[in-house]
Amino acid sequence: MKTSVVIIGGGPSGLLLSQLLHLSGIETVVLERRSRAYVLSRIRAGVLERGTQDLLDRAEVGTRMHGEGQVHDGFNLSFGDSLHRIDLARLRDQSVMVYGQTEVTKDLYEARDRLGGSILHEVEDAAPYAMTTSNPFVIYRHNGQDHRLNCDFIIGCDGFHGVSRKSIPAAQRREFEREYPFGWLGVLSETKPAAEELIYAAHDDGFALCSMRNAQLSRYYIQCKADEDISTWSDDRFWSTLKSRLPRDIADEIVTGPSIEKSIAPLRSYVCETMRYGRLLLAGDAAHIVPPTGAKGLNLAASDVHYLSEALIAWYRDRRADLIDGYEARALARVWKCERFSWWMTSLLHRFPKSTPFETRMQRAELEYIVSSQAAQTSLAENYVGLPY
Repeated sequence: MKTSVVIIGGGPSGLLLSQLLHLSGIETVVLERRSRAYVLSRIRAGVLERGTQDLLDRAEVGTRMHGEGQVHDGFNLSFGDSLHRIDLARLRDQSVMVYGQTEVTKDLYEARDRLGGSILHEVEDAAPYAMTTSNPFVIYRHNGQDHRLNCDFIIGCDGFHGVSRKSIPAAQRREFEREYPFGWLGVLSETKPAAEELIYAAHDDGFALCSMRNAQLSRYYIQCKADEDISTWSDDRFWSTLKSRLPRDIADEIVTGPSIEKSIAPLRSYVCETMRYGRLLLAGDAAHIVPPTGAKGLNLAASDVHYLSEALIAWYRDRRADLIDGYEARALARVWKCERFSWWMTSLLHRFPKSTPFETRMQRAELEYIVSSQAAQTSLAENYVGLPY
């Protein structure tokens, strides 16, 4: 079997790249380890930068996003029992879109199905070979049969734990990582959101976030221990802890209800600077992880896809190799800036187990500076709405 581009990983970044390449006449095959139902059950990010929105429009999958997504012109910082709005529209003349990653994935699946895209689910033992030659291939097992798929390029969109990055020799990988000593306990509930815009709350007992998916579906998070036992967290305990970390007037108005999903996510910052190894190129979580505080995970994957799609289209249309050769440098320039912002937001809003009184006061001073300085708010807004590609 032969195709132009094999994409390992059928999440939003792999599907988006497949869609963009298809619209430019480039054949792809997507190999996904999980079932479609599993992929669509994953609860992930919900804040889309303008660049991500534009890319989805370019991929012809933005109609439902514009119809059902919520445009947010700002967000809120909370500390010291007070709420402070960061006005994105005034500061940067931009907004963000609240539209869940699951919905983006649904839209991409629908588009790939409509155009006859080749997506194989429940693929086992996929592995790339001959990556440093001009004739790479992928070996995989599907429906009990072994297959070899020859191609021009292999794109790794299979996440942090996927095979793609691990196929690069360890001596060739330039890796940087920081694990944080806490996680996020998240709850999804069929309740009215706490506010019209997101609330990022810094509290002496830990961080909290009030988010939403739509007018009757809320997503809440609280900082917890990295090794927390989720079975000890009843809904009542969660709601009580969340309310204790929010301004009193917000807490009094929160509508509580049964959780329909509850999970704990670890937090880490990670970059593999080796985003290209011959004809293997990495994108999204396969190459980098950001803590979710800055809402950059899906958006950063989208910018990788932007650079990759441009590079591959130039290769097939004009036989240009310069964008393929420059992909790693272009992507990493933006990756590190987004890593910085996500690390900064995480450091600003969370309580670290071994923080000294001085460090705690510095966090508070930083928050007070932000809400009192238009220059500081402008910098925050510039990063939050998304740096240019």
